Amino acid sequence: MIEILRGAPALSAFRVTKLLEACRDANLPVSDLYAEHYHFAHLSAPLSEQHADQLAKILTYGPRMEEHAPEGKLLLVVPRPGTISPWASKATDIAHNCGLNEVIRLERGLAWYIKLDGELSEEQQKVLLGLIHDRMVEAVLPTFDDAKVLFEASEPKPFTSVDILGGGRDALAQANVKLGLALAEDEIDYLVENFTKLGRNPNDIELYMFAQANSEHCRHKIFNADWTIDGEQQPKSLFKMIKNTFEVTPEETLSAYKDNAAVMTGSEGGRFFPDQDGTYRYHQEPVHILMKVETHNHPTAISPYPGAATGSGGEIRDEGATGRGSKPKAGLTGFTVSNLKIPGFEQPWEKEYGKPDRIVTPLDIMVEGPLGGAAFNNEFGRPALNGYFRTYEQEVQSFNGSEVRGYHKPIMLAGGFGNIREDHVQKGEIPVGAKLIVLGGPAMNIGLGGGAASSVASGQSSEDLDFASVQRDNPEIERRCQEVIDRCWQMGDDNPIAFIHDVGAGGLSNAMPELVDDGGRGGRFQLRDVLSDEPGMSPLELWCNESQERYVMAVAPENLATFDAICQRERAPYAVIGEATEERHLTLEDSHFDNTPIDMPMDVLLGKAPKMHRDVKSTECAAPALDMSGVSVQDAIRRVLRLPAVAEKTFLITIGDRSVTGMVARDQMVGPWQVPVANAAVTTATLDSYHGEAMAMGERTPLALINFGASARMAVGEALTNLASAHVGALKHVKLSANWMSAAGHPGEDAGLYEAVKAVGEELCPTLGITIPVGKDSMSMKTAWEQDGEQKAVTAPMSLVITAFGRVEDVRNTVTPQLRNDLGDSELLFIDLGAGQQRLGGSALAQVYNQLGNQAPDVDNAQLLKGFWHAIQQLSAEQKLIAYHDKGDGGLLVTLAEMAFAGKQGIDVDLAGLGDDALALLFNEELGAVVQIRKDDRAEVDAILAANGLTDHCHAIGGLSNEDTVTIRQGDAVLVQESRTELRTIWGETTFQMQSLRDNPECAQEEHAAKQDAEDPGLFTQLTFDPSEDIAAPYIAKGSAPKVAILREQGVNSHVEMAAAFDRAGFEAVDVHMSDILEGRLTLEQFQTLVACGGFSYGDVLGAGEGWAKSILFNPRARDQFQAFFERDNTLSLGVCNGCQMLSNLKEIIPGTEHWPHFVRNRSERFEARFSLVEVQASPSAFLGEMAGSIMPIAVSHGEGRAEFANLDAFKAADASGTVALRYLNHRGQIATAYPANPNGSPAGITGLTTTDGRATIMMPHPERVFRTVSNSWHPDAWGEDSPWMRMFRAARVKLG
Repeated sequence: MIEILRGAPALSAFRVTKLLEACRDANLPVSDLYAEHYHFAHLSAPLSEQHADQLAKILTYGPRMEEHAPEGKLLLVVPRPGTISPWASKATDIAHNCGLNEVIRLERGLAWYIKLDGELSEEQQKVLLGLIHDRMVEAVLPTFDDAKVLFEASEPKPFTSVDILGGGRDALAQANVKLGLALAEDEIDYLVENFTKLGRNPNDIELYMFAQANSEHCRHKIFNADWTIDGEQQPKSLFKMIKNTFEVTPEETLSAYKDNAAVMTGSEGGRFFPDQDGTYRYHQEPVHILMKVETHNHPTAISPYPGAATGSGGEIRDEGATGRGSKPKAGLTGFTVSNLKIPGFEQPWEKEYGKPDRIVTPLDIMVEGPLGGAAFNNEFGRPALNGYFRTYEQEVQSFNGSEVRGYHKPIMLAGGFGNIREDHVQKGEIPVGAKLIVLGGPAMNIGLGGGAASSVASGQSSEDLDFASVQRDNPEIERRCQEVIDRCWQMGDDNPIAFIHDVGAGGLSNAMPELVDDGGRGGRFQLRDVLSDEPGMSPLELWCNESQERYVMAVAPENLATFDAICQRERAPYAVIGEATEERHLTLEDSHFDNTPIDMPMDVLLGKAPKMHRDVKSTECAAPALDMSGVSVQDAIRRVLRLPAVAEKTFLITIGDRSVTGMVARDQMVGPWQVPVANAAVTTATLDSYHGEAMAMGERTPLALINFGASARMAVGEALTNLASAHVGALKHVKLSANWMSAAGHPGEDAGLYEAVKAVGEELCPTLGITIPVGKDSMSMKTAWEQDGEQKAVTAPMSLVITAFGRVEDVRNTVTPQLRNDLGDSELLFIDLGAGQQRLGGSALAQVYNQLGNQAPDVDNAQLLKGFWHAIQQLSAEQKLIAYHDKGDGGLLVTLAEMAFAGKQGIDVDLAGLGDDALALLFNEELGAVVQIRKDDRAEVDAILAANGLTDHCHAIGGLSNEDTVTIRQGDAVLVQESRTELRTIWGETTFQMQSLRDNPECAQEEHAAKQDAEDPGLFTQLTFDPSEDIAAPYIAKGSAPKVAILREQGVNSHVEMAAAFDRAGFEAVDVHMSDILEGRLTLEQFQTLVACGGFSYGDVLGAGEGWAKSILFNPRARDQFQAFFERDNTLSLGVCNGCQMLSNLKEIIPGTEHWPHFVRNRSERFEARFSLVEVQASPSAFLGEMAGSIMPIAVSHGEGRAEFANLDAFKAADASGTVALRYLNHRGQIATAYPANPNGSPAGITGLTTTDGRATIMMPHPERVFRTVSNSWHPDAWGEDSPWMRMFRAARVKLG
């Protein structure tokens, strides 16, 4: 049976306004619209009155909004029938944990009521539906009764066979097209030959499995191919040339080319995690570094949010499934798309070339895709610390004459690094009889054929196959899986995981064969043991779907009980679906049909598929020289600063958590004004170390339209000049990921790809002594379609994106672009690695005037680049650099401007003697950097530069100015004299426009206005105590430690750093999962303190923290435990972020909370990751009370942090009650009311409260993530190891005596 429950209004006023504007722009006769949530409960039996009331309360969540009687045409938007939304699985979990066992599944829809002034035509109906739903993941129903389709189940469908014994090769060729297998001609011949030998017809599931496992996406056939270019046989494959870098420089690389990620040598440090007794402790050991960067281009072009989200999720799984299990740590995302063409902000270089209907616009990708990638990282609990964004779409003369080159098929890059134990770097052995396990969510009929679909050009597969290849994301369940993996690797030698892989392209049909094949085994599997939420799937659909958030692994039978106990505690679903066999044969049995859908030798599936041979011809670039006649410097500046590759990228950054783990030493935002210009991301190796890891990116893709090799070399060069800002030391500590994208088969591109790979694999990287141990390729970067009877195509340039990873010697020596005027007399030095050359081909300047040019910048002297690296590293180690910024997109002008923006500082620069062509001098993108040094250090700096061969390449160009201007001279001539604030405003316009489109436009306007405040003093501190004083030391010296329950629920992700803060303050921190309490494994009686940690409990599907709270309130055992704890007068409680939201919803059982608010969606309606200024208020809080009056910044990371009081009187009472513990301030020390100083819109800046007796405190910001000074995005130089936020944890320890 199905119950339908009406929910709350879904749209804020500004969302309604935006939609009505969109309707007007599309000439739709829509006069008004309204939307509210509806919930659908699939029940096994009728609910009792008590349970019905309970379900109604569970489904009451979110901010208070005015509801009204619906009027107009009903359009009910629901998840696509046949799929289960991530919301459903998490909401259902909450219902079950609240004891509602009659609930089979909850699902949610959005009921739209559209008031029309006239009838909609068929085309108008299509446009309207496009505005209110994503057709790739949602459906529109006409009535509520139709929602029963969401829960319809059907009998499993059987497999089918392809009759090659009767129909021969033609039968398989027809199936290849019908099933979307993307098999090559020689692969069809191979399969016909082998199944003829086996004497039977292949089943559809076997063909699908073969197609996925051997797709270009999975097998990298082009990179492993033999090559003939211009009639000459080439000595090496592309992959062999990449491997050459490892053969030349194997040092520091522990694993390459054979696992889900590469591993390099890391530092020694104390990894902090709970031992088997649950108590957190430090474990001193090597902390090795793993790295991976993936692409998810095709799904992002079809449906950007889930495409980018599952791209990030898949890469995270690659990291977690490295070796015998490891820990993802920090992430990046990158995007390259065609021109944005923002409505009302179209730029002069943006032309209209059209696109296929089935792919979305570049603007849609950049509105939705980054949100998907960020959301997955946020919910999983991985800080997003790096990335890039480029737009390119031009008609150019290049290697194939005149044609449109661009990124209608986008690049969506997801990557990052993690840590792994030394003994777990290599995978173990799979013993015969080992249990073969799928860990993670259930199978669903989604993402079918993604590996093959991504291997063909966009627009060439059928629309149904595009639909099938779109995936769904559920980061909260991936977090649960990672917790299982963490518990396993933390067991050291007793790790039950022998072998592990992630499930990605091809689903289980690729992952399980890969698992057993890599372990030298075969496998016998039971199809119906696979966890599934869709019983009607055929064997092909069940085995080959790409349901996300799954891992496959081998566990020895004797370790299965241990593994099961871990999974049960973490509530991570898993299934044993087979056993490893000695015979290298793959058997899949189906108990439902009592047959065998797969019965195949492993060597037919994976061993002997035909090797590709590429016979290609090179072509010449036909691009004309640049013509910049009539272009003024002033116009060029304005255009270049608005080019997305150059422009400010705050809109891509503040949506991503950048502080989770408590180990982030350098995020993108720099200085007291938090300007997004950091060159590299840096983390500490552990919570007790200054060693660490760094990553930085480099890509110069438009250069490939002029010179393939130069584009590749410059990508490496840019990655290194970015990474140089971190104190890495020797180049052997640097490893590269190379992500190659190309339109294989397009005239000139194949030979160009070979040239580019050779340039870095055989030449540049071996010379530098750098290894490329990991990478990825995407060889179908072309979009072809028919429009108005005309064949059209947009082809991407050959694209190499390099990510450089490095082990960091001391994270405190990281240098940022922030210019400083408080460190004595200083000057600016320009280090020019272009050796005076100023080639403008493929530059931002060329692009904004719709040109390409024919002379590309290049790395002409690898030894010079090597000398530059060594010099900057020595200068960093000796702390001779005040500021550092590499020269990249936009050239020297942009480098200087961004340094001025970061320091809110005027500059006066003279470039006399560096060139006569002002445009070439200011905008060339040859490699180089600008550094700020103390004048007193000049002689020592010169000596270091000279020792590394840089004397002739270093130029003193001026220094700081007391004026708010950017002045650039050329001797007596003034090339640039512009208001710094005006340039900063122009640089920020793209972010402003994107935020206005995507978020609350009022917030966007307030932030844009704040950036134009030339007098903004920036972040500051004002302390009422000495942060270096350890007030807990006398109590720690007594030798007894009070126990604190580090409480977490599924989806919580900030517990480790919280435990570390309490541990440092003298507590015994104990890992407590909610399942421990709900299932009676432990009680709260043994604890003196409880802290509810931050994250996304249950994915925040029923309101942030609300589902967690309701699982306590509606579970008698849990409610009694918590109520007794709160009522004991010798206990302390703390709730941070998600824990704050949760405790605020427990106020009915916490004494003294009558003034506490409810926390709801931010005013911006966006996840906000900020470094915000707060003031500690006078209050009785045991944690914060004795810090009253102190002002300091703190990490903020939440989507639902706005304090909502019952009414105005309730707010006034709370504000005057003395229980407000924290408020947001603006940079002038006033209570923050405007965005982003007040990041969530809370009244009077309220962001923390306590009880009337001070024993329980809640706060939305994250003190545990910044208790170490080094983890603060900005801090005064004088702070020592402990930041002021450490004080609150020590104050609690003192309170307990």
